[in-house]
Amino acid sequence: MNTFLYYIHDPMCSWSWGYRPVWDDLKLNLPNTIQIEYVAGGLAPDSNSPMPVEQQAMVKAHWHTIEKKLGTQFNYDFWEKNTPRRSTYNACRAAIAADNQGYQVAMVGAIQQAYYLRALNPSDNEVLTGLAKELSLDLPHFITDLSSTETEQALMQQIRFARELTQQGFPSLVLEHNGVRHSIAINYQNYSATLADISHILNA
Repeated sequence: MNTFLYYIHDPMCSWSWGYRPVWDDLKLNLPNTIQIEYVAGGLAPDSNSPMPVEQQAMVKAHWHTIEKKLGTQFNYDFWEKNTPRRSTYNACRAAIAADNQGYQVAMVGAIQQAYYLRALNPSDNEVLTGLAKELSLDLPHFITDLSSTETEQALMQQIRFARELTQQGFPSLVLEHNGVRHSIAINYQNYSATLADISHILNA
């Protein structure tokens, strides 16, 4: 029976961005018997409405908190250069569309860097298409997949699965071993504690 580590995330989730260095270290040190599965939880549904000023202030406060606690870098020019929208489903679709070409992890990373370092808005199709081009994806294929019925169905399926796996928010980790699912605590400072928890379950 296969062992899965589900990574429940959203490409535009600021805490997922803060966790990324530790997550990358954890992936490098996991036993090769574990299959990693990204599950897009869908932080905020599609919206063309500008983010209210109060909500912008709340999100900026989250950025400052993460920056202070973890040392994560953020480019606050985003708030001046864009019309922010509370809308992340499109970024999730981009990850799914890129996965069709084997580039899911690369696309998630590109979206995070575009949003948090380059002050680009991944809610916009043209930004996502630009990232696909930078990653040398088959662009017509990606553009078709981004808006396809199949991608939308896959996103809804992942969102439902994320809710089934955990109610802990993003990012979250769930290990499925011998048919049993175990919630794994996120440690934002070091991968070692998480790896120890996983090893304990595998060796029990």
